[in-house]
Amino acid sequence: MKYPGTTAVLISGGVDSAVTVHRLVEQGLDLHLFYIRIGLDTDEGDCSAEEDIEMCSLIARRYGLPFDVVSLHQEYWDNVMEYALRTVRQGLTPNPDIMCNSIIKFGYFEDRWGHEFAQTATGHYASTLIDEAGLKWLATAVDPVKDQTDFLARISGKQLSHLIFPLGELPKSDVRRIAVEAKLPNAYRRDSQGICFLGKINYNDFIRRHLGERPGPIVEIETGRKLGEHRGFWFHTIGQRKGLGLSGGPWFVVRKNVAENVIYVSRGYDTEKQYGRTLHLAEMHFITADPWGDSADGGVRVAFKNRHSPDFLPGIIRRLPDAEGEYVVESDVKVQGIAPGQFAAIYDPDARICYGSGIITGRNI
Repeated sequence: MKYPGTTAVLISGGVDSAVTVHRLVEQGLDLHLFYIRIGLDTDEGDCSAEEDIEMCSLIARRYGLPFDVVSLHQEYWDNVMEYALRTVRQGLTPNPDIMCNSIIKFGYFEDRWGHEFAQTATGHYASTLIDEAGLKWLATAVDPVKDQTDFLARISGKQLSHLIFPLGELPKSDVRRIAVEAKLPNAYRRDSQGICFLGKINYNDFIRRHLGERPGPIVEIETGRKLGEHRGFWFHTIGQRKGLGLSGGPWFVVRKNVAENVIYVSRGYDTEKQYGRTLHLAEMHFITADPWGDSADGGVRVAFKNRHSPDFLPGIIRRLPDAEGEYVVESDVKVQGIAPGQFAAIYDPDARICYGSGIITGRNI
């Protein structure tokens, strides 16, 4: 069945998606609400908690809108969770939320349900721009603290063409204010934190269930002195501070030797061992189009993020010859916590348009 005049809205039970619904109703659009069940079965926790679904039902009833709960459990396991566990086992740092957006929310959902509607709306903090040639680009949100374009940096141009982001022009404070003024039932509900599929399950507990433990030494990188023991390199990521169990800190993870199962740490946030300036990227993905073409061979100026934060870092990106999809970013400033396996989101120099992303490899160029 087709719904050519109706907008599909993905809701989560949180205040952002509720205000998204409120704004679209105020604009007079016909809406159909969807909640996607993803993640784990109930014995390991599920992002689709009953209280979330009940909150979504309240929003639907409040505005008299149709509401469906759709399940993509198996698809999530086969694609996102298998990717996450495989990446962690390799000693790399995964980003399940990026993969969930591109494969599940805007992949399987769009293929099965979303394509029947005129467009799909979400509560992501992002926006879009249409250029003179009519191309649609992913653009950053007004609120730099809440901007989520880095989590969307793996979606395709086709997916983007069907999406709208009603919260992109609002700071979070305005979203919360609108929710309060509209007397939405979740106006004061706290924002969700952490990885979606884990629900209330601790991340280390989840990894332990699937990968077990593999004890090994924690070594001070400057001296080679053994400071303690870890339970498995897959519990730790570059830049991590908490959970090391070491005294006399602060200590930060600065390197992992996966083959020898050794975690290297250094004391103090400002140590040079935690910083780098060069990021080698593989599997470079452009959302709408490659904005540079051959000009990238000589290097072009960009802004980028190597982790989720409000800060956009300036640098030069250069395409590597004879290496399809491989680029190098040379940062103008020192970059903390360069974690192989993570994604680096690439933007125009003004940090307005998100062009796409590449996977940080950790290779030295």
